[in-house]
Amino acid sequence: MDSLLGFLHFTPFSIRDLIDIAIVAYIMYRFLLLMRGTRGVQMTFGIVMLLLFYWVTLYYRLTAVQWLLSNVLTYIVFAIIVLYQNEIRRGLAGIGTTSIWGRHRRRANDGFEEIVLAATTLASKRIGALIVVERDIGLRNYVESGIALDAVLTYDLLVTIFSPNTPLHDGAVIVQNNRIIAAGCFLPLTLDPYLSKELGTRHRAAIGITEETDAVAIIVSEETSTISLVVGGKITRDLDGATLRASLQNIVENRASTRVSHLVDQRPETV
Repeated sequence: MDSLLGFLHFTPFSIRDLIDIAIVAYIMYRFLLLMRGTRGVQMTFGIVMLLLFYWVTLYYRLTAVQWLLSNVLTYIVFAIIVLYQNEIRRGLAGIGTTSIWGRHRRRANDGFEEIVLAATTLASKRIGALIVVERDIGLRNYVESGIALDAVLTYDLLVTIFSPNTPLHDGAVIVQNNRIIAAGCFLPLTLDPYLSKELGTRHRAAIGITEETDAVAIIVSEETSTISLVVGGKITRDLDGATLRASLQNIVENRASTRVSHLVDQRPETV
């Protein structure tokens, strides 16, 4: 405390220092927001504990343990890149689409009525479906894994694609600017170990794609004939047509957060 007071007493403090501290505080705040709700929280806690333990070894002069941790911490930068690759990718993508750079001009699709109608129809027939709506972050890599269509988004086409007798019904449909860009696409599966065992491959793929991008995913379960919505890696289940339409409309108007469970009449959320 005396050292801190001495530092503050003899070190001149200017507006530049205040701006510097504010920038660092904002960066830390954005980092914590990026980590919230991800596996990175546990990994960050582990790294912090490791650093605190290293400080304890320095304080008590535990030479052998200090030597071991010194060699381990040498590769901490590479470990951070490997462990936080999803968070880093999402953060950089967010920087590229932030309004500071004028990239938020493109809005999410507003032709959700066809998707809602198709989802409710498929649910009533117990036919599975996975529809991914592109927003600001492009999905070109996933589009190339499927069959290119570039067709107008219509209820009839969606129902036809997901019919069990068609060759494209197993994959995901990607929608961009009110057009079905591709069907039969392969998506990354989430690695969340705490995800409910009730969720199948479609749900895991929907969560995976929304964890890596800002896309919106709509899932129809063929086992339970229920409709689910995934935004930001968070899934809200057991939606009907009205709540699905309201949720999608709120997302379009940029009023929805990454969690939309408040639109489901207090029904429980399963993650």
